[in-house]
Formats: sequence, C-alpha cells, structure tokens
Amino acid sequence: MDKDAALRTTAGDDDRERPRYSIGQVAERSGLSRDTLRWYERIGLMGYVGRDHTGNRRFSDRDLEWLELISRLRLTGMPVADMIRYAELVRAGEQTYPERLEMFRQTRSDVLDKIAELQQTVAVLDYKIAIYEGRSEADRPATGTAHTSEGTDT
Repeated sequence: MDKDAALRTTAGDDDRERPRYSIGQVAERSGLSRDTLRWYERIGLMGYVGRDHTGNRRFSDRDLEWLELISRLRLTGMPVADMIRYAELVRAGEQTYPERLEMFRQTRSDVLDKIAELQQTVAVLDYKIAIYEGRSEADRPATGTAHTSEGTDT
C-alpha cells in the first residue's frame, strides 16, 4: 500500500478521503494523544484535516494511514523535522520521489545499524544471564569486555 497517498487526493478514492472520525476516535485508534494530533496538524506533519459543520476536526481513513506511517517513522528515530520535510515532499508531488527514496534508504540504513547494536546488547545480556544461572560454558560476546565486566565479577 502506498503510504504517500495519505497526503494526496486521488479521484476514485473518495470513500477513503471522506472525513468520518473525531479526534477522540483517531486518538484511540492511533494511540496518539489529542494534543499530539493537534500538534502534528499545526507543524505541518498532517495535511489538511477536514472539519464538520461545527468546526470539529474530522479525520479520514487516509489520515489514519498517514498517522500509522508517521508512528513507524518515529520508531525508527527519525527526527520530526525530517518527517515534516518528507510530508512537504509528498505534497510537492511525484517529482520528489528521488529525494523521498533517499530519505527512506538512509532511514533503513540507520535502523539496520540500531538492530545490529541491539543484537550486540542481547548477546551481552545472554552472557550475563548464563553466568548468573551458573553456566560456565557461556561464550563471552564478541563486543569486548567493557560491557560485560562488573569489576572483578565476570
């Protein structure tokens, strides 16, 4: 599914574009607070959010899809400023595909680096667990002794 579509209007997708959810419903569905949703809109991270006849925000299914993508990007550690830049690129159209592609390639690389770091951390934890469980055959992790040492303890 093309997550960029969350910021574009496409003929024939009227049902996904139809404002239907209140801010409370979106907060519940997305796990984000109402304040966060308002902030996202204020800083330009969200495209235009529809309003009902009383002026209350009404979010569409596309808005929910966009929020899901934003939540995933937050998990990668992508700075909000970069997410705003991405949103601006999406709104600018298809000619920005190369720049968006590069952003995602860089983010993917950063995530893979974090995964490798976390795998090393798990290896250290597994080693320490084995030591405390009394398993002397535990293999010292390849990350070195700096992270496994506790003074004179193993």
